[in-house]
Amino acid sequence: MKDTPGWASPGSAPSDGQEPGSSGPAQPTEQPSGQGGTDQPEPPSKWSKEQPPPGQWSAPSPQGPGQTPPPPPPGPGWGGGHPGGPGGPAGGGGQGGGYGGWGGPGRGGPAGWGGNWGGPPPAAKPGVIPLRPLGVGEILDGAVSTMRTYWRTVLGISLAVAVVTEIAVILLQGFVLNDTANTDALNDPSATVSELSRALGDTLLNSGVILLITLLGTIVATALLTSVTSRAVLGRSVTTAEAWQDARPQLPKLFGLTFLLPLIAVAVVAVGALPGVLAAAAGAGDAGAALAILGGLGTGIVALWLMIRFSLASPALMLEKQSIWKSMSRSAKLVRGSWWRVFGIQLLATIIANIVASIVVIPFAFLAAALSGDGVTGFLQSGSGDLGWTFLIVSGIGSVIGSMLTFPITAGVTVLLYIDQRIRREALDLDLARAAGEDYGSDAPGTTPGS
Repeated sequence: MKDTPGWASPGSAPSDGQEPGSSGPAQPTEQPSGQGGTDQPEPPSKWSKEQPPPGQWSAPSPQGPGQTPPPPPPGPGWGGGHPGGPGGPAGGGGQGGGYGGWGGPGRGGPAGWGGNWGGPPPAAKPGVIPLRPLGVGEILDGAVSTMRTYWRTVLGISLAVAVVTEIAVILLQGFVLNDTANTDALNDPSATVSELSRALGDTLLNSGVILLITLLGTIVATALLTSVTSRAVLGRSVTTAEAWQDARPQLPKLFGLTFLLPLIAVAVVAVGALPGVLAAAAGAGDAGAALAILGGLGTGIVALWLMIRFSLASPALMLEKQSIWKSMSRSAKLVRGSWWRVFGIQLLATIIANIVASIVVIPFAFLAAALSGDGVTGFLQSGSGDLGWTFLIVSGIGSVIGSMLTFPITAGVTVLLYIDQRIRREALDLDLARAAGEDYGSDAPGTTPGS
């Protein structure tokens, strides 16, 4: 007969290949022990007439002549050794706590069974995250754990970038952008159209310059913190000098990528609003304005879709040393099929970062207003105070502290989300485990529930 997986045939099989229970006596080829040199064949009674069906032979066990084999094993979950069942005190299974030598959980079964009966072993965790597909909470916790575990490097980088950025903003606001004559026209009901246009243009210019400086600081912080977070996944620390040395060759490409993505979004929205603007210029009036608004809103949704699609381009550029276009292509490939998940996690991280920043910045803004000439009342009425040096310095301190706390959250979530998408699509967890020196096989657990 043929052996079935996990089960062995009896020690001596019929010599003529007949199955037990078939017609005609089976002639064994070997003499049983203790029979001497007799030429008589083995009596047929040595084989019981009641044999189990083919494919269900029991494991070898000491049996006397005429004894029937033990019953076949029960269904899934057998081998518990309970009283009255196979392997129990009254079941007569014979070995250990299970049937045919197979033990139940923790009862001497083969390797890989026993204590791990309830499920696969936990994933390796050499660093801040387990090496398997991550849930939303694990991504956020990984970003915070990176900041908490490697706080000297993370907060040092964030503080240095925030201080340099805020000093540049304060100097520009104090010496160049503090032209309150034009901005007062926005609060003057009797101001002319030209005055309002000039005031609005100056306000947009001031805001644009400040946003540009802040964006430059964010790019540098993101580049350095990407290196720190990627090492933290492997449980390895990195100094600020090492992070800078690793990120410096990719900084020009990261600047280009960061400026290219907003330009793409603006161009898409402008194309959608252009027909309405042309219609309004041709004399359509309100209809043209409404068309421009609808077109801008429609293409704004397209721009948002593109920004999320390319949101993982920054870590792809830094960690894979890709070009700008290839990093955008990599991001599109990783986000494909997971747009809503990536969007939700990025939105949640942005909300958390803004809440943390507001908790720090708002009290400093009120304190700055109280110490400045207009006081808190003037700050609430005008919304900006008199932009004196006291106001700028005190509010700048609050901005530095807020940026020091939010940079690691936003950068860490983006990097960990990129790693999570690569684990889900490319089994990056196996490469990370090998890089970390973990004994991690291909039978890793699946996705996290609720991820």
